[in-house]
Amino acid sequence: MHKRNGPQAPPGRGAVTARQLGLLVDFSPDGLMIPEDGVNDEELEAEFLALVGGQPQALEKLKGKGPLPMEAIEKMARLCMRDLDEDEEGTDEDVEADEDLLAELNEVLGEERKAVEPAMPVVQPKPSSPNPGIEATLQERLILYQSAVESARQAGDSAKMRRYDRGLKTLENLLVSAKKGNTINEADIPPPVASGKGPAIGHSHTHTTSHLAPVSPPAPEPSVTLEAPSTTAQTSAKPQLSPDPCSPLARLQSLQHEYKVAALRAKHQDDTATAARYLRVSKSFDPVLEALSRGELVDLSRLPPPPDQLSPEPPLPAAQPVTPASTLTRPEVPQPPKNLLEALEQRMERYHVAAAQAKAKGDQRKARMHERIVKQYQDAIRAHKAGRAVDVAELPVPPGFPPIQGLESAEPSQQSLVGVLETAMKLANHEEGSDEEEEETPKKQNTPAASTAQPKASPSRAPPSGPAPAGKAASKGTSTRAQQQLAFLEGRKKQLLQAALRAKQKNDVEGAKMHLRQAKGLEPMLEASRNGLPVDIAKVPPAPVNKDDFVLVQRPGPGMSQEAVRRYGELTKLLRQQHEMCLNHSTQFTHLGNIAETIKFEKLAEDCKRSMDTLKQAFARSLPTPAARFEQRTFSVIKIFPDLSNNDMLLFIVKGINLPTPPGLSPSDLDAFVRFDFPYPNVEEAQKDKTSVIKSTDSPEFKEQFKLCINRGHRGFRRAIQTKGIKFEVVHKGGLFKTDRVLGTAQLKLDTLETACEVHEILEVLDGRRPTGGRLEVMVRIREPLTAQQLETTTERWLVIDHIPAAVPTVTGPKAKVPLIPASSKEAGNRSSRPLHSLSVLAFDQERLERKILALRQARRPVPPEVAQQYQDVVQRSQWQRAQLEQGGAALRREYASHLERQLHFYTEAARRLGYDGSREAAKEALYRRNLVESELQRLRR
Repeated sequence: MHKRNGPQAPPGRGAVTARQLGLLVDFSPDGLMIPEDGVNDEELEAEFLALVGGQPQALEKLKGKGPLPMEAIEKMARLCMRDLDEDEEGTDEDVEADEDLLAELNEVLGEERKAVEPAMPVVQPKPSSPNPGIEATLQERLILYQSAVESARQAGDSAKMRRYDRGLKTLENLLVSAKKGNTINEADIPPPVASGKGPAIGHSHTHTTSHLAPVSPPAPEPSVTLEAPSTTAQTSAKPQLSPDPCSPLARLQSLQHEYKVAALRAKHQDDTATAARYLRVSKSFDPVLEALSRGELVDLSRLPPPPDQLSPEPPLPAAQPVTPASTLTRPEVPQPPKNLLEALEQRMERYHVAAAQAKAKGDQRKARMHERIVKQYQDAIRAHKAGRAVDVAELPVPPGFPPIQGLESAEPSQQSLVGVLETAMKLANHEEGSDEEEEETPKKQNTPAASTAQPKASPSRAPPSGPAPAGKAASKGTSTRAQQQLAFLEGRKKQLLQAALRAKQKNDVEGAKMHLRQAKGLEPMLEASRNGLPVDIAKVPPAPVNKDDFVLVQRPGPGMSQEAVRRYGELTKLLRQQHEMCLNHSTQFTHLGNIAETIKFEKLAEDCKRSMDTLKQAFARSLPTPAARFEQRTFSVIKIFPDLSNNDMLLFIVKGINLPTPPGLSPSDLDAFVRFDFPYPNVEEAQKDKTSVIKSTDSPEFKEQFKLCINRGHRGFRRAIQTKGIKFEVVHKGGLFKTDRVLGTAQLKLDTLETACEVHEILEVLDGRRPTGGRLEVMVRIREPLTAQQLETTTERWLVIDHIPAAVPTVTGPKAKVPLIPASSKEAGNRSSRPLHSLSVLAFDQERLERKILALRQARRPVPPEVAQQYQDVVQRSQWQRAQLEQGGAALRREYASHLERQLHFYTEAARRLGYDGSREAAKEALYRRNLVESELQRLRR
């Protein structure tokens, strides 16, 4: 307050009364004690600014003591009224926090089934619990104190600023405690202060622009609805701290309290229906109370009456009309189209209407998007009318329209021979893991149904439709991500179910339950993926690992040598390492969300498991080690060192090269060691160490590593690696009376760790700034780069084992010919010497026969003798030919290359002939064999 000199007027009785009671204020001119010499406006303004915390302008010395302004008196009156209102709110909240009352109300809804005592429970008063009113009060006080602190800071009043700052911290702590659900004592809340910005800058209601939907109880009882606040509502010019006892908030709280008590009373009278009705109505007040506490406008015209005036017979739920909003949002179901052309036109028209609507609304971006889709449909319709194939998978589907399925196949086929062959080639390249139904199709390829199912293509129509299948195959690549995502989720669910079955067989009930819960948790992701929605594959549980999969648990059969056992062990170890590498890379790409690379490594891991199963079968039957070969595989992998934690940095001091020697010593007399200094966390606490001494050489090999402690997120660490690095000193060890001598220094910069997890350099050893000719090889590793993942391409020697069936019976009888062998080869088979065939084709035939035999055995059906004989012929021919090629010279290889060229020509002609005949599946298989021969021929020529 400003210090005033001069005689002070006696205090007014009205101001004293207002300070004491806040209500009985004398507002007459006599009660305001206006000085006899008139009203001094400047003194009144200075007095008012002093009361609300502002700074008055420079005035003359104030004469006498002026009365309190009306705004301050009204403010104190509201404060007094707010205290009374908060007491009432606390009473209501006591009722809401009563555990006995809540327990009985929960029984009405069937939430708890407990025996109820016939006596009426007595409601015990409890301390008021935190409620939206308390939080709103704390928020208001917080805003007032923040304004007061800012005003005091601008005015330079340090005492007020410190006092308001203490109150501000208290309010922040109380607000945090209230949000956690703790009980807040109102006596601990700091009193309100003036913001010091004049009465016109007060707290006003916040008007949100979002439309609030009507809030109604689930039953058809009267409900309270929110009204969307008007954007033109005028804010209050006076500070508004809390509602008075007659405010809407107090009315709603009182009415909610009445309904809760009425529900409890009806429950004790065994009127469960009425009690449930009253409870639902009381719960409908909660969103309205929250809206009022946020300062939003609420339409109270449809408030339900008190419980005693509520209509006893509510309308039936069936009589309620359907909400118009729900009917409007439901898309219109189109009429089912008769053919593909009508389906395309329906969808194009829908997108054309959507583009017009977007233009009318001024949304140019959406209009352009719909117009592009309309153009796609126009192109598709033109292509369909011209007789070309249309890929409906690449066309967007409008809301409410089902996908176009089966319509394209119902149209007459317009594909030519070239289109059939190219499509078959694309399909054949992706069907290495086809099932048994596809494997048995060559058997049925000569049946009349296969030739009559598809009409024979006319040669005159062949040229124009060539590029269509190629475009179709390219368009499929755009939707492969969703298909890969779905396949990945289905495969992971299958793995989890298999793991649960294994755990159950081992009597591990808890493990089986865990895997079943994980598999069940994938169902929402599978449903979303089937609907075309993206899924975060980082949340997919990792693939379960069975430790017994890569262990030769069976004992070797009789007659197996120790060398064979050792060979089996080496192959098992290699397969286990490959499988672990695949799982590690799959997990890393899963966390990155790269579905394509994840599926790639998942398939490689499954191949390793199948190879291990083959190895186990051969080991149990005492067979020689299966034919194994190494292939070059190139992978894109994430470089990471999983054995290091995020707070570890590994320093390797490998060796020194031609280190400088002190004067008077030869290189063979040098006893060198290396000291290093890493200035982190600071220079005073730098991490230092040294290597052991390597004597009598100027090129010592230290091969030592040191683990340093880091903090990846610390700014000091970033500064250390960007500007300082690690300092090395090459030192010559002194003798008994000689000290150690520094031969040179080297500095390793670590800024590369921002994008790489390993720094490997050969540093130059300097004497001051002069090169000494020596070198020092060092290396630093961290778990992963500091800013981004490090992707690199690696080439691995990949072990591949040829598969064999579980068991093949020895059958004596006439030898059957292997299917799909070139005619020239069959004729050569009648000669005394065995013909040469493509090893890739033989491996393909062998794998197909193995799968067929395995499927028959799983179905508990006998293996036909001709199938077993075919398998034996293929295996023997493959082994004999591999041995011949390994032992033969260049002449045999040239002869083998010429055989491959003839087989390439044979399969090309066969595919063309089968395509003309309309045998699409047979043409596809012929093209696949042709691709195998071509790949092998290219490898042989290199």
